[in-house]
Amino acid sequence: MSASSFSELPEPPYYVVTFSSQRTEGHNGYLAMGQAMAELAAQQPGYLGMESVRGEDGFGITNSYWKDEESIRAWKRVMDHVAAQTRGRAEWYSRYQVRVALVQRAYGFTKKDG
Repeated sequence: MSASSFSELPEPPYYVVTFSSQRTEGHNGYLAMGQAMAELAAQQPGYLGMESVRGEDGFGITNSYWKDEESIRAWKRVMDHVAAQTRGRAEWYSRYQVRVALVQRAYGFTKKDG
């Protein structure tokens, strides 16, 4: 599920869904489901990208980026995603928080070689 690089995003405004989670012990199919959900999300209308990290202690943050709020709501209703959410609460997470925000400004830095 981890996307180990920066997403190439359009100029704001756009939305970010931040999913902060604490994993339970054991994989129990989590890695395969995470990969499947990342691939499915990328096929959804309004999807812009994803960035995800998880520490050795099981705490992780996934940011998914979306064109608008309707795209986010539609993704939340995709049946395979609903099934993954249900399984996540039952097997994979001891705690999670979801936050949805409008990105109004974005900027960054890339160090040049040399």
